[in-house]
Amino acid sequence: MSRTLRLDAVLIQAVIAGALSFAHLHDLAAAAGQDGWKAWAYPVSVDLLLVAAWRRMRTDTENRDAWLWFAIALVASLGANVATAGLLDLNNVPPWLRILVAGWPALAFLGGTLLAHASAPVREPEPEPTDQAEVEPVPDVTVERAPEPAPELPPAEPAPQPAPPQPGPPEPARDRPALPVPPALLDHAQKIADAHQAQTGSPIDSATLRSRLGVPPALADAIAVQLA
Repeated sequence: MSRTLRLDAVLIQAVIAGALSFAHLHDLAAAAGQDGWKAWAYPVSVDLLLVAAWRRMRTDTENRDAWLWFAIALVASLGANVATAGLLDLNNVPPWLRILVAGWPALAFLGGTLLAHASAPVREPEPEPTDQAEVEPVPDVTVERAPEPAPELPPAEPAPQPAPPQPGPPEPARDRPALPVPPALLDHAQKIADAHQAQTGSPIDSATLRSRLGVPPALADAIAVQLA
């Protein structure tokens, strides 16, 4: 909303300033002997030259002719505004002012023609961005071939193994070295042996003790020897 109001205020100010400048140029031209429609054509000619020079300056800032004609049109507009402020007697205009007003159409026509037919500035095309990957040189890479694997040999036949010796008769339990039995396990085995003997009336054997305790045969034999 604020931007719209600011833009409208600028336009209103421009319209008011343009109307005042237009009226001053008309009054000066009329006082210099240009009556009728000619007095109205002078402010149009000055404003059009001012606008044409300004447009050329925006498209080509280095064009000195555009700056020159803009200055001429601006001096003509400012001169008319100042002259009508009471510095000159519009009822008795000096001859040099009549000469300037009478020669203005030819001067404005020359300036407008030069501005309209001035060559547009030639702009060099911007270089296209190149891919950095294409500009940078690719380093030389030497690829070494890996050594070829040696051919696999057929697996060697296993050497004949001698036949395992035939198991002899089991050695008696008394010849086997006694295994160490933890005291807690021995006490537990004693309770199982006592319960078995109370139920069956016979001492517990090694196989039954092994199944009750869940121990290896050698350990069960060692416990049975100590319980005997």
